[in-house]
Amino acid sequence: MKEFYSSPNGDRWLLCRDVHDGSLFVRHEANAASGGHTTDVDIGNFLSRLPRHPEHDALLRLIGTLVEGSVEPG
Repeated sequence: MKEFYSSPNGDRWLLCRDVHDGSLFVRHEANAASGGHTTDVDIGNFLSRLPRHPEHDALLRLIGTLVEGSVEPG
């Protein structure tokens, strides 16, 4: 798991990999005041949610760092 965003109110978003099938998903951990619930969502569903929030931009920045310099123009 890699945290990619933490909101001012204490919510956290993490990029996770399923140990069984290797798929990636986003885990949202709500702050204690909101009940501290954890929710997992597929990356595609997470990124397609509207309206867009800072956690969406943070995940896109993280994904961008994973491919920087590794893609050659073809």
